[in-house]
Amino acid sequence: MADGGIIRDVPGGIPRQVNVSCSPTVFQFEQLSAETCILMNVLGYGPHIRQARIDAYKAYDRHRTARTGGSVTWVTTGSKAEGLTNYRESDTDLMWVTNHATCLEEGVDSSIFPGEKSIFRSCSRISYHGHCRLLLERYGTYIPTAVYNALCDDGYGSGLLSSDLYVNQVLNGRQHQESSVEHERAGPSAPLTINGIDHRDIVGALHFYCPSILSRWAARPRNWPTPDVVQEVVSLGAFVSPVGVKGSDYEPVEWRICFNTGENVLVNNLHDTQVKLYVLLKMVKNDVLKPCKKEVTSFTVKNIVLWIAENNPQSLFNERSMFHWLHEGLYALRVAIDTKELPYYMIPERNLMAACALEHEQKLSWIATIDEMMTEGPRLILRLPKIRQAIIAHPEPLRWYSGRKIEMEMLTLIHTNRVTLGMDRETDVIMQAVLERQLEIVREVWMRMIMEGGRVNDLQSIRNSMLM
Repeated sequence: MADGGIIRDVPGGIPRQVNVSCSPTVFQFEQLSAETCILMNVLGYGPHIRQARIDAYKAYDRHRTARTGGSVTWVTTGSKAEGLTNYRESDTDLMWVTNHATCLEEGVDSSIFPGEKSIFRSCSRISYHGHCRLLLERYGTYIPTAVYNALCDDGYGSGLLSSDLYVNQVLNGRQHQESSVEHERAGPSAPLTINGIDHRDIVGALHFYCPSILSRWAARPRNWPTPDVVQEVVSLGAFVSPVGVKGSDYEPVEWRICFNTGENVLVNNLHDTQVKLYVLLKMVKNDVLKPCKKEVTSFTVKNIVLWIAENNPQSLFNERSMFHWLHEGLYALRVAIDTKELPYYMIPERNLMAACALEHEQKLSWIATIDEMMTEGPRLILRLPKIRQAIIAHPEPLRWYSGRKIEMEMLTLIHTNRVTLGMDRETDVIMQAVLERQLEIVREVWMRMIMEGGRVNDLQSIRNSMLM
């Protein structure tokens, strides 16, 4: 392999690059790759706009956490925390973490934790990798109602925390607001809709102290991330969310180990080309494969990108190599679908495809589709509606509208954080300035639509569409 090539020997078929820079023909379509990256910047996937979104949601989490007096930590997760979606482009995923209870992996001394915290001990011996049951070790001086009411007997006289009961407690404990509509549980989450248009999925979780799991992850040989980022991820620890393995005998009392804050840091430290690869693979998942039962998820493609980043020299990632890495990402996705195997980036023993409910006919159809895309070269991006529409659009109108769309989103995030801080719309000069500028933008867009033959007269509809 001295002349360059791919060695696909990483668990789950994730590609590892070896000596690619020696081959002059490896990175094809370099100019088209660079132009696609520029186009994605215009569409709102550039590093500056992503960082602005990330900072806004971090501030939102701080404000909401401060309002609880320290009893709860709020964490935005998923695409919003990663800075990859517009304000209403997808649901907002939030994690609600009680600070009055802590879970410890086996072997950790509980005496080092303050007495006011309730302590649970994880038991993973009969659970699938990445999952555990939680046994009560001691009560704290304050026991959250949701925790207390979710306790059951393990059959041997000890307290066992039921994930199923815990989700129901979170659902029952929601504070109803006139502007919100609460929905039935969806797995571990308590979904709700605010003002009829803002959709949120809220998951109740617990802190999980697992130094040995994180140490194993940190000790892996890797090209990425850098040692300082690895240490930051380790310092953030883990959580357990109330969801078991589908079909398991212990599903109602199993909890899943997750690293939401650490994964946010990892995605935020990806190379710009790797982030755009992640976005394009998500578009393939949403707009081409179109899974109906979460057979493949955004979490699936995120793990593919993390493995690719870890196993390849970072010098190989640049805007001119985008289509090369998109081809490699599609190959990894094809392997995961074909073999129904994809190791979780943080705990490789956990197979993310183990319970994906992928039927044989659907698997064959998806494999055929991905094969077709891999033979199309750069033309494959024409299958992605958002990219295709941007290519068709004239550059000047696209840049004009995208600039106003991004400004509208930033103003909305500022407004949301002012509301979370408790500011009054009638007296806060920043909120008033934000709303005035938003109205100016909507009127500009409306006037341009009229000049180009449009007949839309509802300014609120224009504003809502700009935030999608």
